[in-house]
Amino acid sequence: MAAGNPVVLKAPMFRGIKGEELAELTAQFQTLELQKGEVLFHEGEPGDRLFIIVSGKVKLSRRSGDGRESILALLGPGEMFGEMTLFNPGPRSATATAVSNTELQVLNHADLVALLKRHPAVGTHLLAALAARLSRTDEALGDLVFSDVPGRVAKALVDLGKRFGQPGPDGVHLAHDLTQEELAQLVGASRETVNKALAEFSTRGWIKRVGRSIVLRDIARLEHRGVS
Repeated sequence: MAAGNPVVLKAPMFRGIKGEELAELTAQFQTLELQKGEVLFHEGEPGDRLFIIVSGKVKLSRRSGDGRESILALLGPGEMFGEMTLFNPGPRSATATAVSNTELQVLNHADLVALLKRHPAVGTHLLAALAARLSRTDEALGDLVFSDVPGRVAKALVDLGKRFGQPGPDGVHLAHDLTQEELAQLVGASRETVNKALAEFSTRGWIKRVGRSIVLRDIARLEHRGVS
């Protein structure tokens, strides 16, 4: 049951719902746990459920006609996905895969429809979340056109650091849980080119690489590189 879970209760769709009504709504959620590497759903599969991440990380990806994978988003606690099929049930537009052990809360389409009838404002919050997702997608497309690979890598590191990083004495520790190939897919480049950019940042002292974790040691310079 989602009731009482602070991560779920902070989700955008719950704003403005309080007390017994909120408890009634969150009681309709079901808990789902995924193991690292487990696929929740594939692109093209029918879907009618909304997912909110309680813990862990999920990547949303698509494959091109020649089989190449592109990561559309990496999502973490408090973020939701699958909302498109709630408004218009149909094929999933992406594949969702857990990149670490993950706990989700799940809401079915019928329960959302009932919620929207009782609380129309919830629809406004969901649309705002969709608009924010679309804005990030537009920005990413712009980066692919106008930014070089090192710039895209720097920008991605700053974004991931803000969302998943933990401050430490030597910088922001970022355990992104992505393989080198997945990090390359996130910025739309080859693994070799991304590794070259990371090596350059490391030489400059902007980052320190520790396994699949990265310590962001100079975020200001990374931010500047991400927009230059």
